[in-house]
Amino acid sequence: QVQLVESGGGLVQAGDSLRLSCAASGRTFSNRSMGWFRQAPGKEREFVAAIGWRTGNTDYADSVKGRFTISRDNAKNTVYLQMSSLKLENTAIYYCAIRLGDNVNSAKDYSYWGQGNQVTVSS
Repeated sequence: QVQLVESGGGLVQAGDSLRLSCAASGRTFSNRSMGWFRQAPGKEREFVAAIGWRTGNTDYADSVKGRFTISRDNAKNTVYLQMSSLKLENTAIYYCAIRLGDNVNSAKDYSYWGQGNQVTVSS
């Protein structure tokens, strides 16, 4: 069984930075991508970023390009999401997950979701 444990969320002001972590334990998928999604109140879960576990190739939602950076530490089985220049609209619960399907930005192609981590951006 795979467990994903997220940490690093919290309350910040607009323009601040925050780093989320996602540590995987149990059975890991060394040849799979991992991704971050977020869900704001009343909205569907949306793709934020993904990273190839071996290649390190990254993908980002247009709304976060240039402000968010996804990275990973294979030795620690951990994926990070560095968020900079945070905006009010970035307030959401952020989830990490392992991609088992082919579509990088589709939540349906991800499994083994973390518990979610609240990020709140205030003015």
